[in-house]
Amino acid sequence: MQKQAKILLVDDDPDFVEATKTVLESKSYQVVTAYNGEDGLKKVVEERPDLIILDVIMPGKNGFAVCKELKTDPRYHFFSRIPVLMLTVYPDDREKGGLSLLEGMTMEAEGYVQKPVSPEELLREAEELLKKYG
Repeated sequence: MQKQAKILLVDDDPDFVEATKTVLESKSYQVVTAYNGEDGLKKVVEERPDLIILDVIMPGKNGFAVCKELKTDPRYHFFSRIPVLMLTVYPDDREKGGLSLLEGMTMEAEGYVQKPVSPEELLREAEELLKKYG
């Protein structure tokens, strides 16, 4: 029997989290959630997910900071190989949020999808990363 993949979903929008969790669970993924960057990092250590879906714009520690910390901080060395799928917004909105496109491109995330994202696209991207890095 194939191991059920565990996905950590980190986003500050409760409605998006619930809708996305439902989509992922429909494909038999085990979904763990966090609503901010700090909790997301804690859940990585506690839950050891197979994939992290991470929103960029969140209060406190944004998704770019979380990804950078996860990939470069020695405290997270054991978890640095977990693939990260960043949920981004259109460049104009990102610039307004003080998060530059250049900053995003220098992160070591394994994938990017733009919000709003269709359930089909999100599932396709998640499946590809799980196959490639699983």
